[in-house]
Amino acid sequence: MEWRNIYRGFLIGITDLIPGVSGGTIAFILGIYDRLLLALSGFFSRDWKKHLSFLLPLALGIGTTLLLFSKVIDFLLTDYPKPTGFFFLGLIIGIVPLVSRQAEIRKNFKIHHFLLLIVVGVALASAAFVNPVESGVITSLTMQNTVGLFLAGWAGSMAMLLPGVSGSFVLLLLGVYATAINALSTLNFPIIVVIGAGVLVGFFVSSRAIHYLLHTFKHAMYAIIIGLIIGSVFVIYPGIPESGTPFVMSVIALITGLIVANIFNAASPSTK
Repeated sequence: MEWRNIYRGFLIGITDLIPGVSGGTIAFILGIYDRLLLALSGFFSRDWKKHLSFLLPLALGIGTTLLLFSKVIDFLLTDYPKPTGFFFLGLIIGIVPLVSRQAEIRKNFKIHHFLLLIVVGVALASAAFVNPVESGVITSLTMQNTVGLFLAGWAGSMAMLLPGVSGSFVLLLLGVYATAINALSTLNFPIIVVIGAGVLVGFFVSSRAIHYLLHTFKHAMYAIIIGLIIGSVFVIYPGIPESGTPFVMSVIALITGLIVANIFNAASPSTK
């Protein structure tokens, strides 16, 4: 078992709780993105034991974090939304140089790659102007909302696998985010199981497609990933903080996020 993946799962789990912040981005920062796709897409192969030793500790870290920190994240987003947003903004900005180096932009990118990057970035940035669906918190299951929550979990998991796209933000747009956070913080296991089942199915199905595209259309996929990461900056930008303590806290949070990203960048192995 690769038990060091527990702390990696811890970090990915925290980001998966934040609308606008991508767990895939953190996987890129940690240098395990390609390995994660390979493990998910190959889990039902004859090498399943090797992939299980990678995925199980990661899942333990993510699951533990989701259960323990849902209330903490809800508190930070409610009481300190701008410093929290600027910290993750720093993390996301800090990963762009790493992904650019891995993509070898100067060597591999042509004009159409840059155009693709811009189109994807603008498309995601425009999501900042989309009003989330207003929906009440679901606390009990019916046949109709069970199917809806399962499909929402599936959609969210596909987003989680792409750096720059937030699964939580997709749940927010679908009107399910409040239900998911409430279920985690109150341990509403039926709701957790239904959404979680959708997430797991989405992981195993979508990872194959993403893994194939990343290796068959490598440069185009890197253009898409960089565009998604840059576009997500506009999605989570919390606005200019008030002068005084909120402004200072936000600046410190932004710088801290940049420092953390660079620390991980320096320690990350190549994901090629």
